[in-house]
Amino acid sequence: MIFGLLCFLPVINKTLAPLSRMVDTAEQIDAGNLDRRFPTRQGQVEIDSLADSCNGMLERLEASFAAEIETKEQMRRFIADASHELRTPLTSINGFLEILLRGAVNQPEQLDKSLKSMYSESQRLTKLVHDLLLLTRLDRQPHPVLTEAALDRVLKDMEEQLRILAGKRKLDLTVEENVAAKIDTDQIKQVVLNLFQNAVQHTDAFQGEIQVSLVKKDQGAELAVRDNGPGISETNLPHIFERFYRSDSSRTRKYGGAGLGLSITKSIVDLHGGHIWVDSREGAGSTFHVWLPACSKRLNPESGTNIE
Repeated sequence: MIFGLLCFLPVINKTLAPLSRMVDTAEQIDAGNLDRRFPTRQGQVEIDSLADSCNGMLERLEASFAAEIETKEQMRRFIADASHELRTPLTSINGFLEILLRGAVNQPEQLDKSLKSMYSESQRLTKLVHDLLLLTRLDRQPHPVLTEAALDRVLKDMEEQLRILAGKRKLDLTVEENVAAKIDTDQIKQVVLNLFQNAVQHTDAFQGEIQVSLVKKDQGAELAVRDNGPGISETNLPHIFERFYRSDSSRTRKYGGAGLGLSITKSIVDLHGGHIWVDSREGAGSTFHVWLPACSKRLNPESGTNIE
């Protein structure tokens, strides 16, 4: 028995050694140290399989913790940026009210200037609150109600509105016939208006040229809005869809923007299962592309309803 025990002890030690190493690794793992991994290929199939499973679990936990940290950081930045954007027009309105209280109300010229400025700031504040509420609704609506509609008809119905917004700028609208997709019509109109207004803001009032096109592409529909504006620098290009990001804050503020239009556009496109991207070079203008998946049914080009 003693001889057998002496012979068996090395076997037991060799068998339990991998488990001991796994225990040592497990004791070193906590919420702040999830990059450790259990050793694999220790010569025992069952233990190696257990180590692989545990490592997979740790990778998922690490990814979840990283996503949670990133979400909290984004929320912190969002609250800070929103507070700043809300404070700016309120401060301006408060300043003009102080001017009026100091006697400017008896000076017609100063009164008119102050009231116009207060009205402009209140409009910007209203738009900012509206955009924030819209972003909140989009974030809380992971599965919007989509219906099959003719995108070409939607764009044609918006043509007169787009020409009014373009003013003296040259507008070229090219729409392929019978382009359909599953969409929320109001939200897609919001996408078109956001991209078009962005092009209007960044092009000359008289020399500006804006091209809007819609074509079938890659089993879907691609909407493109091209302008001949100053373009976007390589530094700003990766950030243009971030909330409150503005590559030219002074010019954007002039038009009442807060850096939310493109972010709202991206949120809407994502909810539709599509993609949005931009091609741009400084001095060569910008082209925003939106791809939406096509619906399976053919639509009546006159009414936009299903015909099969």
